[in-house]
Order: sequence, then structure tokens, then C-alpha cells
Amino acid sequence: MSGPDLGALLLESSAVLAFTGAGISTGSGIPDFRGPQGVWTTRTPVFYEDFVRDEAARVHYWQQKLEDRGEWGSARPNATHDALVHLEQAGKIAAVVTQNVDGLHAAAGTSAEALIELHGTVRSVECLSCGERTDPAPHFTAFAASGEAPVCHCGGLLKPATISFGQALRRRDLERASTAAAACDLVLSLGSTLSVTPAADIPLLGARRGVPYVIVNQGETAHDGLPWVTLRLEGDVGEIVPPAVAAALA
Repeated sequence: MSGPDLGALLLESSAVLAFTGAGISTGSGIPDFRGPQGVWTTRTPVFYEDFVRDEAARVHYWQQKLEDRGEWGSARPNATHDALVHLEQAGKIAAVVTQNVDGLHAAAGTSAEALIELHGTVRSVECLSCGERTDPAPHFTAFAASGEAPVCHCGGLLKPATISFGQALRRRDLERASTAAAACDLVLSLGSTLSVTPAADIPLLGARRGVPYVIVNQGETAHDGLPWVTLRLEGDVGEIVPPAVAAALA
């Protein structure tokens, strides 16, 4: 596709909406969920309704998360996470809207004001009754020892603060993302297949306003070929985005 390159678009922008998916974190050793070798090709997800009503489903869910915790525990932010932090520090970020639950944007230094974790985060455990959020470590230790799904001091069900299949996204997060899309001057979709809605509708809220829309992904996305796409870059975000950001901020 002809037109400006990513570095030039970043240089001209002052309010970037960065929308990120699993492809931004594979460079940190975190597996994709929906790709050809993704987690959901070999694992059956626990639906939210089942988690709430069935103790066996809760135990199964906690066991899955315990396995993930072992695999993700050593993951650290990579150059793409860092590049988005550099854009924010340069005053160029309207919001970082992520589908990822790994918490790596926060760990890299993206501010709470800019970060919108649409699908939640594994870095907290949340009570489904009182809403209190706590450190996951003691709950996983207790679960590993007892094999029983943890409960809150209030008696409510505890669950890692991620959005499960069948669970509604948080209205406040959607509102914040929509507000950023309405004010941005550039939309970047990084490492997402853009196939999971309503999250994947967020970039289009900005693009349909006529601002440039750039997609960087390894493999096809659901937005490829749409008339609002300004630039489509095929490849690893870790090889494409950090150099473009460095050039824009030089």
C-alpha cells in the first residue's frame, strides 16, 4: 500500500491510539491464544457462567491460571512495550488499549492514565461480590496447597481479574477507549488479528473519523482491506515498531 511510512506518521502525530494484541507479547515468551498454535487449540476455556455456578469449573479455571502463571512468571516487557512508553513520555499517546491480560504494558511503565486493559489483568485477583482487588500470589499459593478455589474474606468468589469467555467487558474501560478514539490523530493496531469484538471495534472508531490507521501484524487480520486502513505492515511488531518509534523521536 502506497503512502507515508510509519515513522513519518508517528512524527506528525500528537495523540496516538495504540491498540495491542497477543502479537506484541510473543517476544516476551507469552504464547498466542488464537493463532494456529495458540493456547485455545489445545485447551478448553472455562466460561464465566460455569465459573460462577460450578465449583469444579472454578477449580479447573484456577488450575489453568496456575499453569499460565508458571509459564508467564518470568515474562518481561520487550522493545515494543518500551517503544510505546517512549511515545507516551514524548507526549504522543492518547491511550494504550490492550486485549492482553499479561500486565506487561504496566510493567514497562505505561501510566495508569493512558493504559486501558480491556480484558483485565492477571496481576490482580478480584472478588466478584465486593470488588476488592488483591495480590494474586497468596491465592495461588493457597490453591496449589489445597486444590480448592479461593474465596474472599467477604465470602464472595475470587477470580483473577481477567475477562472470561461469556463475561461482559467493563463499561468504564469501553468508555475510556471510545473517548480516546474520538480524540486521537493516529490509530495503531499492533499484533492483533482484530477478530474479537467489541474490543476490535475500538480502532475503527478512530479510523472512521478519517485519521490514519496503521495495522502491524504477522498474519491476516479482520480489518485487512477495509477502506479506512492507511498502512498495512506484515511482520513481527518487535522488528517494525521500535525502529519506527526511534526514528520519529530522534
